[in-house]
Amino acid sequence: MTTAPSRPGTANSLLAEELAGAMRGAVRFDTATRAMWSADASNYRHVPLGVVQPVDGGDVERAVEITRRHGIPLLPLGARTSICGQSVNEAVVVDFHRHMHRVLEIDPEARTARVQPGAVLDDLRDAARPHGLTFGPDPSTHNRCTLGGMIGNNACGSHSVAWGKTVDNVRELDVLLADGTRMHVGGPMDDAALEAATTRPGSEGRVYRDLRALRDRTADFVRTDTPDLTRRVSGYNVDQLLPEQGFDLAKALVGTEGTCVTLLEATVDLVESPPVRALAVLGFADAYTAADHVVPIRDHAPLTIEGMDVGVIGALRAARPDDRTHEALPRGKGWLYVETGGATREEALAKAEAIAREMAFATVESKVVSDPKAMRGLWKIREDGSGIVTRGPGGVEAWPGWEDAAVQPAQFGSYLREFDSLLSKHGRSGAYYGHFGDGCLHVRIDFELLTTAGLKNFRAFLEDAADLAVAHGGSLSGEHGDGQARAELLSRMYSPRMIETFGDFKRAWDPDGRMNPHRVVDPPRIDDDVRVFLGQPTIGTRTQLDLTHDGAPETGFASATRRCIGVAKCVTAQGGVMCPSYRVTGEEKHSTRGRARLLFEMASGQLVPDGWRSTEVRDALDLCLSCKGCSRDCPVGVDMATYKSEFLAQHYAGRARDRPRSHWSMGWLPAWLRLAGSIPGAPRLANALARRPALAGVAKRVGGIAPQRSIPPLAAKPLRRLLGKTDHAPRPDAAKRVLLWPDTFTEAFDPELALDAIAVLEALGYRVELPDAAVCCGLTWVTTGQVGAARKVIARSLERIRPWLEDGVPVVGLEPSCTAALRSDSLKVLGRDDELAQTAAASIRTFAEVLAGHTDELAALGDGAERTALVQIHCHQYAELGTDADRAVLSALGVTADVLDEGCCGLAGNFGFEDGHYEVSTACAERGLMPAVRAASDGTTVLADGYSCRTQIRQLDNGGHEPTHLARLAAQALGLRPGTRG
Repeated sequence: MTTAPSRPGTANSLLAEELAGAMRGAVRFDTATRAMWSADASNYRHVPLGVVQPVDGGDVERAVEITRRHGIPLLPLGARTSICGQSVNEAVVVDFHRHMHRVLEIDPEARTARVQPGAVLDDLRDAARPHGLTFGPDPSTHNRCTLGGMIGNNACGSHSVAWGKTVDNVRELDVLLADGTRMHVGGPMDDAALEAATTRPGSEGRVYRDLRALRDRTADFVRTDTPDLTRRVSGYNVDQLLPEQGFDLAKALVGTEGTCVTLLEATVDLVESPPVRALAVLGFADAYTAADHVVPIRDHAPLTIEGMDVGVIGALRAARPDDRTHEALPRGKGWLYVETGGATREEALAKAEAIAREMAFATVESKVVSDPKAMRGLWKIREDGSGIVTRGPGGVEAWPGWEDAAVQPAQFGSYLREFDSLLSKHGRSGAYYGHFGDGCLHVRIDFELLTTAGLKNFRAFLEDAADLAVAHGGSLSGEHGDGQARAELLSRMYSPRMIETFGDFKRAWDPDGRMNPHRVVDPPRIDDDVRVFLGQPTIGTRTQLDLTHDGAPETGFASATRRCIGVAKCVTAQGGVMCPSYRVTGEEKHSTRGRARLLFEMASGQLVPDGWRSTEVRDALDLCLSCKGCSRDCPVGVDMATYKSEFLAQHYAGRARDRPRSHWSMGWLPAWLRLAGSIPGAPRLANALARRPALAGVAKRVGGIAPQRSIPPLAAKPLRRLLGKTDHAPRPDAAKRVLLWPDTFTEAFDPELALDAIAVLEALGYRVELPDAAVCCGLTWVTTGQVGAARKVIARSLERIRPWLEDGVPVVGLEPSCTAALRSDSLKVLGRDDELAQTAAASIRTFAEVLAGHTDELAALGDGAERTALVQIHCHQYAELGTDADRAVLSALGVTADVLDEGCCGLAGNFGFEDGHYEVSTACAERGLMPAVRAASDGTTVLADGYSCRTQIRQLDNGGHEPTHLARLAAQALGLRPGTRG
């Protein structure tokens, strides 16, 4: 058990103390935790009383009992990706995502799985895959959404055409009432079984009696008032109480959004997963035409029919200008993704091709793919849609609110046209995507939520949109539930008798109204509690870094605090780079989402005090590696590395003495290394002293360096002294000139790699030149929030290479972090309108990008030897530069590459050397990098272009493998003697 404090002497603190004394899991009533749990993926904000994280069912029972005695509401939660506000409330949050996340059992014979509520969908699918089975519903958040959340929301996903909603796949539930009664429900009940159940003692028998009486008095109008839709998610599933439905209480509880019971375990059905799949992507003239042709495609019984409008592509281009994934789409302005399955690739492909042929008369162009990699690339556009469309061209913000209404598929084209007219009527716009095969539309709309007039428009639009969906026989929600976003509007969809029935249904389970109150039943207004309206910044928002991509200079930080909309891709366990510290600690405050929530609350001043001086934000950012993974992996482009630099700059403004010692030792490392390199014999002396444990210990304490770290040895001679000269001599054949950027790390620690790079470039006919004086990208100052110093360093360095920039000479970087800094960070530090920074950003090339223009020559010049390499991609390269060029060069050199996908190495520049970070730093490396390095054969080259990555490997592999750079590998493959100029 761990506990975080609340205010002493308050009722909340007494409740927290009692919970902490009874539970094994964490009990957290502190300000930071409450701030992080105050928002989900919706527009709404409600600060919880506290958060408990049970480790087992006994913990949950104790939490329920204690809160019952105190009369406190409860809110059971999974991954908190809900879009409608059902995951935020003034209650004690029961967080199942932290500990109760196990897949308990797979029964391949019965085709069922038994899971805890915090089990992540992808973990269940992984467990079922060896048996040829899967769980049918699959929201786009499949790698972080939990089964408990899916059951709470009645989630669907893209394959509902084939396998239905969650309610269609739930068999049994083990639940806890708010009074502590535990019940096991599920399966059809005949009259005899139901009669027996009503005689059970206590609350259990009462629940059965109340629900039977409710069914008996409402059955007739429930049959007539329940829309006949495959995607009806709004309201409660009271139709499951009907005799023809078997009085199935498990299915009746699906979609109740935590308002009735707390889920402890679930038994769900699994379905056969086709071994092979194919994808027909159909391009139409517009999204309307695509919607018009859904019904005949359904006759082919595909696995899914997903749709997307050209507006999603526009948002993608604005958010990721270098991403060319969308170019794989066939021509058109509206698309359908139709997935088919089969026992063989030929069977799946034949089904997809048949659909494409049948639709040829209506499509502009179509494409059929069965290659898994190509399919993943296309699906990624759709899966990231909810995040991509939250920021449109020009930084326009778009919001949920009318997110997923559904109508009959035959009505979908007509509904979409009228919906577009409704947007125009209210002066709004949005990009479409969704489950077109089930008539379900997802859209983010550019509501103006920061003004009173904007909120009035927001409300008026939602009322009209609800009426339009109902006029088409539809459901206000086709996937995400009601929460606060739609519950008030249910009276436009259902009769007063049905609304009364919903209230009676909740009271049967929760007579005291303690379970997630005011959601579905007795709701607040849809335009109350809007997070961004209530949370507008009260601190100065003018920034030291240029955040104009988030808004005008005076609003950039305010807009940045709104960028995170709770998609929660940062709380995944696998894939990509984001977020290394969260993957090690599992703590919300170490996720990009948690940090973003704290920044938002800090800016508004409502919950997190002290503005830029906030210790809560400082502590949450302390374990941010500034890896930049979120800037690439987060669908909405939250850039926590930049926000951390800005926060540190503001936090320590006017308080230089309060800065950590590591800011002076490692933030100013380029200056110290330049000084050491200018003194003959200084590197050897420094290395000798570093090998003496007592002296090294003193140096590390003074510099704020982790005592477990070894101080890396300096090269005997830095690069400039090794070369003995610099040169800048313009020549007529300027196209063959390149300027090598002598970064601090290469120059001081690994200068031989620069010699290898020069030898390779000269072998390809380039004239390699160096600046006339020392240069630096300033990154160490940026990452430690010393923006003023960084500005001077970068401006001076760019001025020193101005002659080459004005001549149009490409600048070649060897260190990925420095290259990425020149391409992006320099613009944030100097300003996006700085012409020299713009020119430098356009001129900088990675070593691989230069070599990628000579793949034929590399293949011809190479020694023909077969090589294997284990490749660790530097996280800044992953985020800012890409790896296509590296892969092309390795292929040309005959290297079979195993590129790791396990994220940051954990050293991350100064991070892994700072005192207090060693355990997290090494744990990041041990997630995938170091086991892969240790398992690599002796003949495998460990390739790591980043100095941090190489240092981490050297210090953790105990001499097993010496990591190297692409320049060294290329020099070897071309027969150039390593460490010479050829």
